[in-house]
Amino acid sequence: MALAVPPTVPDRTVPDPSVRSAVCRLAQEFPELGPRSIVLVVRTCREELRGSPTDALPELVERLARQRLRVTLG
Repeated sequence: MALAVPPTVPDRTVPDPSVRSAVCRLAQEFPELGPRSIVLVVRTCREELRGSPTDALPELVERLARQRLRVTLG
C-alpha cells in the first residue's frame, strides 16, 4: 500500500537547515567543485529524503550528498 505524502512547498524565506549546513561543510570538503554543483546535489538529496524523520535529515542529506559528490569526482 502506498502512503500519500503531501508535496513539500519550500519556504524560500527560511532556508532548510539540513541543506544549509550540508552545503557549508561539503563546500569545504570539495573545493574543486563549484558551489552551484554542491547546492544542486544537496537540494536534490534533500528532496529525495523528504519522507525521512526530521531529526535525521541533516545527517542523511549530508551523507547522501557526500557519496554522490565522491562519485562525481571518482
